[in-house]
Amino acid sequence: MKYIKIAILLILVTFQSAAWAERIKDITTIQGVRSNQLVGYGLVVGLDGSGDQTSQTPFTVQSLKSMLLQYGITLPPGVDPQVKNIAAVTVHADLPPFAKIGQTIDITVSSLGNAKSLRGGSLIMTPLKGVDGNIYAIAQGSLVVGGLGVEGADGSSVTINIPSVGRIPNGASIEREIANPFAQGNHIVLNLRRPDFTTAKRLADAINHIIGPNNAFAKDSVTVSVNAPKDVSQRVSFVSFLENLEFQPGEAAAKVIINSRSGTVVIGNHVKVYSAAVSHGNLSVTITNTVDVVQPEALSGGTTAENLQSDIEVTADDNRMFRFPEGVTLSDIVRAVNQVGASPGDLVAILESLKQVGALSAELIVI
Repeated sequence: MKYIKIAILLILVTFQSAAWAERIKDITTIQGVRSNQLVGYGLVVGLDGSGDQTSQTPFTVQSLKSMLLQYGITLPPGVDPQVKNIAAVTVHADLPPFAKIGQTIDITVSSLGNAKSLRGGSLIMTPLKGVDGNIYAIAQGSLVVGGLGVEGADGSSVTINIPSVGRIPNGASIEREIANPFAQGNHIVLNLRRPDFTTAKRLADAINHIIGPNNAFAKDSVTVSVNAPKDVSQRVSFVSFLENLEFQPGEAAAKVIINSRSGTVVIGNHVKVYSAAVSHGNLSVTITNTVDVVQPEALSGGTTAENLQSDIEVTADDNRMFRFPEGVTLSDIVRAVNQVGASPGDLVAILESLKQVGALSAELIVI
């Protein structure tokens, strides 16, 4: 009875969520308004002996020499400093849309060599470049490392989280802006986060119903084009009004998602099973090997031999069979599986078998 109540509750939640309206801003993005990835290479200094082993990471030594050369310090030929308080790192960040010169963004710093920990280190001024090779930000600052790693003299060690990665909040200053097409053209394009022809049509219809006919056009299952003012300030107000409109999106296709690692099974709405019968039971086979030693008779000249005997025991639980009539819904599937007492692994096997025989009317996705 408990499982049946849970199944009914799941169905009520599913139907209620399907009837709720969604804001346009929650299920769409505006084409061209996106972040851009930045990456750079630099040095972290000031480490407490946990930096790169420079004998194994020659690029760290090269970076140190290049930095010193920029400040007028030239090392003698053939001299490679063996320091343990520096580490070569990569720096990456996301440059948000409409970011302006002088604003700051968070950065992530990751060890590139064999440094054991970046805790306590400081990143030296590092340029961050975009995919076009231009410098868009400059990073520098003290790292915040959530991990911890310690090692004893006998070689034993304890590591908590990942000490070779750290972050610097507001660690990069923006030096160049990225051109954005938001103010260009006489229309804006809305892209659905989840492609669906029904949702695209309903979105266009909802916009046309509010601002007038022939202003929004669904181009495919993702894209909806909307006529917009050319004036920038008016366009901002228009998009602000538009993204807060609510409409009812189309329901998702019937899917069953199985996580093979954790055994989690998620059954979506509209999943149905055609007429089928399922037999479920556990079969265990136990094999026990016993070695008997056979001794030869006295003065026979024989040798001691071993005789291997195998005992095989087969144990089968009581098999249970249940039948799915045609047109079974989500509640019936959950109820039947609960009644048979199937584990998550058994449920995966049942659903895969139903799909193979053509009785499961849904897309089966195994991740």
